[in-house]
This record gives sequence, C-alpha cells and structure tokens, in this order.
Amino acid sequence: MRTAVVLSTLLSASLVAASPVQWPLGLLSKYQVWDNTQTAMDGYDIHEKRLVQFGENESPIWVSEWEKIKFKESGINFMDITDTQDLGFSLFSGDSKRLSAVTYPSPNSTVLVKKVIKSLSTEGPLENLQKFTSFTNRHYRSETGKQSQKWLLSKVDSLTKEYAPDSLLPFVSITEFPHKWGQNSIVAQIKGNSDELIIIGAHQDSTSFLPFLPAPGADDDGSGTVTILEAYRALISSGIRPQKTVEFHWYAAEEGGLLGSRELAQDYERRGALVYAMQHFDMTAWVKKGTQEVVGILTDYTDSSLRKFVTELVDEYLSIPWADTQCGYACSDHASWTQAGYPAMMAIESLFGDSNPNIHGSRDRLDISPEFSFTHMLEFSKLAVALVIELGFPKE
Repeated sequence: MRTAVVLSTLLSASLVAASPVQWPLGLLSKYQVWDNTQTAMDGYDIHEKRLVQFGENESPIWVSEWEKIKFKESGINFMDITDTQDLGFSLFSGDSKRLSAVTYPSPNSTVLVKKVIKSLSTEGPLENLQKFTSFTNRHYRSETGKQSQKWLLSKVDSLTKEYAPDSLLPFVSITEFPHKWGQNSIVAQIKGNSDELIIIGAHQDSTSFLPFLPAPGADDDGSGTVTILEAYRALISSGIRPQKTVEFHWYAAEEGGLLGSRELAQDYERRGALVYAMQHFDMTAWVKKGTQEVVGILTDYTDSSLRKFVTELVDEYLSIPWADTQCGYACSDHASWTQAGYPAMMAIESLFGDSNPNIHGSRDRLDISPEFSFTHMLEFSKLAVALVIELGFPKE
C-alpha cells in the first residue's frame, strides 16, 4: 500500500527485452537464492507473463512475475487482471441484476450495537495475531502462505463451534474459495432471510522483497484479519440471525495485484449477487507518534453513500474521530468490488501518510513499537460490528 513516483522508470525497464535477473548481494545463505538458471520455486515461475494495470484509464501491459515483485518493492500499486479481464462487464452489458442506487439509513440500532460492542476484546486479536505472524511469511505462493491460510480456516471454524449457539449454527457456513496458486480465500457466511449481501473483508497474505524472505505481516494485513475475526466472533455470539446475509471474507493474494478479491468479485458479478455493502479493513493497528488517533476513511475508489454512512457509524459508536484520506489506484481489495460496480469502502488505521512504515518486510511485527496498538484495532472491530448490525440485523 505504497505509491511511488518511479513508475515510469520501472515501466520503461519492464518493456526492455528479457535480460538476466540481477539479484541483490548479501542474502543470507539459509535462503535458497534464485539465479538465471533457476526460474521456479514451488512452481513459481518468475518469468511467467502477467497482464497488469496501473491506473483506471491506463492500458494494461504484459510484465513478468519478477517485474511484479519489483513494482511491489517500489510501492507501486497495480491490479493483475490476467484471469479477470471481464470484471465489471455487467456495468456495460445491461445484464446486471444487482442493486442500483443503494441508499443507507441513519444509525438506529443503538442498543443492540452497544451490547455486542461490549463483548469485544483485545485478548483474542492479540493471541490470534501472535500465531498468525509466527509463519515465516504468508506469501500466496509460499508453503507457509498455504499453511497460514489453513490455520486461519481452522480458527474461523473453531470460533464458530465455540461461540455460535445451536440455533444459529444451521445458518453458518465456512468455505474456501479455491485459487490455482494454492492459498485460498475464506468465506464465512451467516445466511439471512434475504439474498442481499453485506461483506466484511481483509486480506490474509503478506509479502517481502522476495517471496521466501520473512514477512510477518502484523499490520499488513494481519491486523485487519484479526480485527474482522473478532467482530465475527462477537456477532455470532449474539445468536441473532441477520435479515440480510452477512459474509466475512479473508482474501488471498492481495499483494500479487488483488488476485484473490478480483476472482471473488468476478464470481459474484457473474452470478448476479446482490451486494448491498462491502467494507474492507487493511491495516488497523498503527498510531504514529505525535498524531491524532483516527479512522482513515478512503475517499478514492469508494462509494460515496456508503462512505457517508460509515462516518456516521464512527461518530455514533467509536471513541475516536474519522478523517478523509486517499490511497490511490488498486491499493487494496475494496477496489475489486468497486470495479465490479458494487458499493465498497475501506477503513485504514490513519491518514495514509501516517500509516505504518514497516510493512512489506521483516519489521512488520506487532512488537516493533508502542505505535502498534491493539486498543486502536478494537475501534475497527467496533466499526465492523456496527455496520453489520445497522445494515443487516432485524430492527429493534
């Protein structure tokens, strides 16, 4: 989630005829270093060509997986559209069965929201994030990325069995959305009386300069992952079946160009799913020293009506204010749903310029600084709970 001014230089380099990959010196010997004769790690072909897009109005270009790694290292956002080139087709085909002109009410479920919010805790997120960051990395093509996804799947399942009352369990399902790279996305659904969907999302993968280097990903996006996991636990604990269907998504391969969320959004669009609201959480833990603690509300590539509703939720239920900010094209998975024509929003830990500087490397740890705050994360769990109850639960 970084934007750099070196895009034109790197793009120019990407168009040069294939040349030997130049690796940095000084890599620790315990890591297997790719060289010019070795093009794959666990089936990862760094010379495979992918179609990527760097801006809403820019033509996509073909680049290698190695060049994608370099763009990510330089903080350049992109979408890998190779397998999802028709995402957003229904906006132009006239075949869309989705909701049009979605409007949102003012918050009016105060008693229930505050009751569920009281059940939120920092204990679960701390324990879960300690485990989630114990994997060497969660790169979507790495073996530990697959292992971390399986652990997360088992955790969602165990929390459901522990906290959902018997009356709610028949309406809860936990599934994997399969991807060819091996790390699958996870969908936990609480089936309502309506097919209209409320989606709460975060991405589960992490990245470093090279896919096999340490990348604990505590903030990006381990924080969002455990933030919405805690909200899910509190909501199922209430035992109330929602009116609208509620889904919690943990996306694979965000760092590879929003790959996982693009495949899900494409599937939902093709099925004509009725997404009433999609709220994404990417990085929820960092409070930069000397700055005001806020909820960053993205104003670019988000839905204006949903954005306004979310600010009202912050005013009503959170103990900190909100502030408008921007993160640019393809900065996280909400952009996939926006492109599909669904109302989507993202909340972030701060103003974008004040966000965690340690991401995408070995320093993205939960113990790196007092600026990493679980009480700050809890405010985002409150926001997820409030949005689901206000939009999806039966009215008081």
